[in-house]
Amino acid sequence: MKVKILRQMTPFSEPYWESFDYNGPEDTTVAGMLTYINYNDDIVNDKGESVGRIGWECSCLQGVCGGCAMVINERPALACNTFIRDLESDVIEIRPLRKFPTVSDLVVDRSRIFEGLRDSNIYAAADNPRANEDFEHRYLASKCLKCGLCLEVCPNYGSGEVFYGAAFANDCYLVYAADTSRTAEIKKEYDEHFGGYCSKSMSCMDVCPEGIPTLASMAKMNRARK
Repeated sequence: MKVKILRQMTPFSEPYWESFDYNGPEDTTVAGMLTYINYNDDIVNDKGESVGRIGWECSCLQGVCGGCAMVINERPALACNTFIRDLESDVIEIRPLRKFPTVSDLVVDRSRIFEGLRDSNIYAAADNPRANEDFEHRYLASKCLKCGLCLEVCPNYGSGEVFYGAAFANDCYLVYAADTSRTAEIKKEYDEHFGGYCSKSMSCMDVCPEGIPTLASMAKMNRARK
């Protein structure tokens, strides 16, 4: 199996494609494959040249941390949840998420997700839930990993823009549902950073590893705006 990886040594260097021959276990994930390639002290590409280890990020390897988000065969996904047998291809092409600054190889800086939440004060500081609130949906929305896959596929999300994307919409709903004292504030931030910009392509729901029904969060917030 041929593995093509878009590499970049530093945030300021030029990206380039490098290929590797993979002859390891077939019943493994992309994360397992990257670990296998990186295992030996002497790593060589498909030309037999000695190269540095492939930079990628992970913590749990169980689809919980969101750290191994990358683009695999043109689809944003978690490497630990993507089995190479399911790709049905002799060539696997991997590149970092494009909507975030590259740190090294497949590692990106997703801090702007958290900076948007911080700057908008979207955090649960109290628990004064609304009467008859949908607790099942609150649980689903709270499973967001902040992995950035939804932002990678969003046609409306771009670097440095005021639109914060699906992850922000879900968190707005969570705070709105949990704290009745901040209704006006949350509605204002939702309008400013989400409500007026989303074109409802819903591609965010297609790639969400937790299957979060973001459309339901949007519907609840849109009703609250009236």
